[in-house]
Amino acid sequence: VQLVESGGDLVQPGGSLRLSCAASERIFGIYTMAWYRQAPGKQRELVAGIISGGSTNYANSVKGRFTISRDNAKNTVALQMNSLKPEDTAVYYCYCGTGGIDYWGQGTQVTVSS
Repeated sequence: VQLVESGGDLVQPGGSLRLSCAASERIFGIYTMAWYRQAPGKQRELVAGIISGGSTNYANSVKGRFTISRDNAKNTVALQMNSLKPEDTAVYYCYCGTGGIDYWGQGTQVTVSS
């Protein structure tokens, strides 16, 4: 099973992007879907997560600007990013967890720069 991200791009500060992630085949028993990011020289960090019941959590740095959503039937997760800042520049990774197996995408680059 592969997770494939899309939507990364170069955007100006204040702009918006929407990241999407889809599984190459059906994954059963997904509990958590999330987006992580890793900036150069920094550790990978959780950006936003959503569990099967719909509850969400966000990093403090993105609260009010980013929104995570998922489609359980299609095994997809999206991240709407608004009011982007240069410090949001990073490689963004999609994650799916079943409680037993973790799946990661290859990452998509988001660059926020004027």
